[in-house]
Amino acid sequence: MRNNSSTFAIVTGASSGIGYAFAEQLAKRGYNLLIVSNVPQIHEAVEKIKSSISNLQSPIEVVGLVMDLGQQSSARELYEYTRAHGMEIEVLVNNAGVYHDKDILDDSEGFTSLIMNLHMYTPAMLCYLFGQDMRARGKGYILNVCSVTAKMAAQRLGTYGGTKAFLAHFTRALHIELRKYGVSVTNVSPGAVDTGLYSISPTITKIGKCLGIIVSPQTLARRGLFALFHGWAKTTIPTVFWQVLCFIILLIPTGLLRLIRRLGLF
Repeated sequence: MRNNSSTFAIVTGASSGIGYAFAEQLAKRGYNLLIVSNVPQIHEAVEKIKSSISNLQSPIEVVGLVMDLGQQSSARELYEYTRAHGMEIEVLVNNAGVYHDKDILDDSEGFTSLIMNLHMYTPAMLCYLFGQDMRARGKGYILNVCSVTAKMAAQRLGTYGGTKAFLAHFTRALHIELRKYGVSVTNVSPGAVDTGLYSISPTITKIGKCLGIIVSPQTLARRGLFALFHGWAKTTIPTVFWQVLCFIILLIPTGLLRLIRRLGLF
């Protein structure tokens, strides 16, 4: 349980869903929070978190910040914000992102730039900036929310899976480089998470959760933080189903994927 008034955890993309779950779990661990989103609903998330931890023995600070992390200047701006407000960042959770499955050339130039910044440039630069401070202090935790699609080099997932693949490889390298300095870096690769992001019926969602194929944001956050604070390099959530599926997809030859495309199956 943290009590240092200047020690904070940052969670990006924390207005709802996975990011909010991570923020709430960190608050229950006693961390002061700086939660970031590009929408004003982040301030509602602040009040919800405060309500959920009202019984903590030691009060914590929860700060909401509206910032567009899809800009290449945003990582430096966020870093300078923490310095200006005397926040020592002990935990960094890079969660902000956008999901879609769409042909690469059917996306707009603006969206392509946005997803590349959100999934690659901004998290990498946040790791670079805050990671240097953590290394100097000899303590810190960085969690990057990647995706099982990082191993799915298939149609309609080229941009999303490709950017997550960069983040996964980057995270593994950073884990190896920083471990000896007392800094834990973890790749959390979710499969399907019940955030309302997918166009599937409540019945299918319920079945998927019963089978362990779909997890709640709270379960993901709890397991992800367990992996982070235990120094794991990576965890896939849910575990068995998605690991098997990724292995099978890696075995599919490109010619078969082209056939699936010609048949209009995906």
